[in-house]
Amino acid sequence: MQLITAEQRAALLANGAASAKRDIDPHPVVNLFTPDAGATWLLTELDPTEPDIAFGLCDLGLGCPELGYVRLSELQTVRGKLGLPVERDLWFEAKGPLSAYAAAAHRAEHIVELEPVA
Repeated sequence: MQLITAEQRAALLANGAASAKRDIDPHPVVNLFTPDAGATWLLTELDPTEPDIAFGLCDLGLGCPELGYVRLSELQTVRGKLGLPVERDLWFEAKGPLSAYAAAAHRAEHIVELEPVA
């Protein structure tokens, strides 16, 4: 499976370019996860000068999700307990900005889905 689509790559790069100019709080663009290891990455941007480097909320399943950077090329090599690769959540639609996901994850000690805003 392709980790990110061309459309997602374009959105991630646009967020990365905007972030380089000013402080922004974009909605996550893509949700990647290990189906057999409990790790999740909610990515918001790609570095426009180094598009293999993504930024977002990273949760390795250890109870301490954090904002940080990850290389897409490294995610492609990750395998879970059963040897399954990282997958993209095909139905993911962000319900808020990254800061809201980070705050909720900090409280829950893992990435959680946000409640829809009424």
